[in-house]
Amino acid sequence: MGHLDHAAFGWLTPVLSYAMACIGAALGLRCTVRALGATGRSRRNWLVTAASAIGTGIWTMHFVAMLGFGVSGTDIRYDVPLTVLSLLVAMVVVCAGVFAVGYSRDRTRALLIGGLTTGLGVASMHYLGMAAVRLHGDVTYDPMLVALSVLIAVVAATAALWAALNIESPVAVTLASLVMGAAVSSMHYTAMFAVDVHVTPSREALPGATAMQFIFPLAVGLGSYLFLTSAFVALSPTTGEREASASAQQTVERATGGRPARTV
Repeated sequence: MGHLDHAAFGWLTPVLSYAMACIGAALGLRCTVRALGATGRSRRNWLVTAASAIGTGIWTMHFVAMLGFGVSGTDIRYDVPLTVLSLLVAMVVVCAGVFAVGYSRDRTRALLIGGLTTGLGVASMHYLGMAAVRLHGDVTYDPMLVALSVLIAVVAATAALWAALNIESPVAVTLASLVMGAAVSSMHYTAMFAVDVHVTPSREALPGATAMQFIFPLAVGLGSYLFLTSAFVALSPTTGEREASASAQQTVERATGGRPARTV
């Protein structure tokens, strides 16, 4: 049995992965709040942005944490197509949950169905990502810890969707995102503690890419996407600000008899 190291770089990967989960959650919550105050195409666009932010945050959290994963006695490689598929799964299932909440009239039912669907999807993303791991040996799982990790994923997803429906103020969104980030990180490390590896020494080259060749550049790219999207959302006016601006413009036009106001 190989010795498993879940933090080969010390606290660096756990802290960075937690930060990615929090940023994705915060951005997703803010976009969902914007979506619920919008209509038509604008609502759809905000929901897509929310889903991509949460999905990207969860996936980036997982694989940043995996940068610190090592097994004594064997190298580790990643199957590129399966790793990319795990990202797509994260995006699709989160999108399904967010849209269920964003468009359903019965929000309690949508919350339960969306939370269950999204939670199972997040767990599927994690274990699909683990299926992409290539090493010299056999990987087995503790069924009880696997079940616990899936339960944590469902609870975390349901809490995230509930927060999207009920939390609006920036301070509350920040606190909720910190809690959600902790929940997602707990799910990941619970699932990782379920792993056992029986190493079979071999000199054969492993297929796939190393973490630094593939995972690290992709995680950096997705992290950059989160930061840039955060800046866009922060600078984009809210529905209330747009309505206030339009109201002020109408007031000025009435006061000037429809003529544009003079500037000095």
